[in-house]
Amino acid sequence: MQPSDFTSCAVVEMRRYALRPGHFDDLQRAFQPWFVAGQEQAGMRLGGQFRDRNDPDRFVWFRGFASMDQRREALESFYFGPVWQAHRDAANATMIDSDDVLLLRSTEPAHHPGAPVTPGQPGPTAAPTWAVAQVWSLPADADLEAWLATAGHAVLQRVLGVPVAMWRTEPAENTFPRLPVRDGHFVVSLAVFGDGEQWSRAAARLDDDLDWRRFTDRLSDVGVTSEVNHLQPTATSSHPMPVAAPAH
Repeated sequence: MQPSDFTSCAVVEMRRYALRPGHFDDLQRAFQPWFVAGQEQAGMRLGGQFRDRNDPDRFVWFRGFASMDQRREALESFYFGPVWQAHRDAANATMIDSDDVLLLRSTEPAHHPGAPVTPGQPGPTAAPTWAVAQVWSLPADADLEAWLATAGHAVLQRVLGVPVAMWRTEPAENTFPRLPVRDGHFVVSLAVFGDGEQWSRAAARLDDDLDWRRFTDRLSDVGVTSEVNHLQPTATSSHPMPVAAPAH
């Protein structure tokens, strides 16, 4: 059974592509008019497509599936189907590396993304929405992962003042090995802000929050590293809808 939308997806991929310098728009000329609809028709649900604000040659995007078996079926349908076959050469010509992929599932308790925006027509990136995706690399420690998804998530969402989606590594075997995924243990969060000013205020609160400092200190003490991705949605992105932060 296909998922109804990205918010209901039990399995999620976070895909980060390193592109040839200056080729982001070239990839979007294939991705936006062809690959968005083509993947949705094959049974996937896209959850946001972004340009990295700190690296204009990096494309970051999310897609989801109902299960690992449904993922295999959807990927086979798309990658062996006519849309990918017709446009794959143009897409592949823009890429240096497309193997930075995290295969994820919901945390426990689940922190699903909110309702998506209505994507626009193919075109330039859609300013001024500001998305922030953080990737924590963890040791193989189920208790630490659970703590990050409970106490850590609660602090992060309280201080940022916006909904925070969160996923953890899917431990099942990759059901479509033609597309590799990264080994390791990861937790990923995604928060979306209306603009850079809203994000800047939230980031300042995070820097000043004692609970968050204690949390990050504990993670650092056990060897956890993290990377923060500042992202700008593309015109056809169906990322979670920004919400206004409460007054502080």
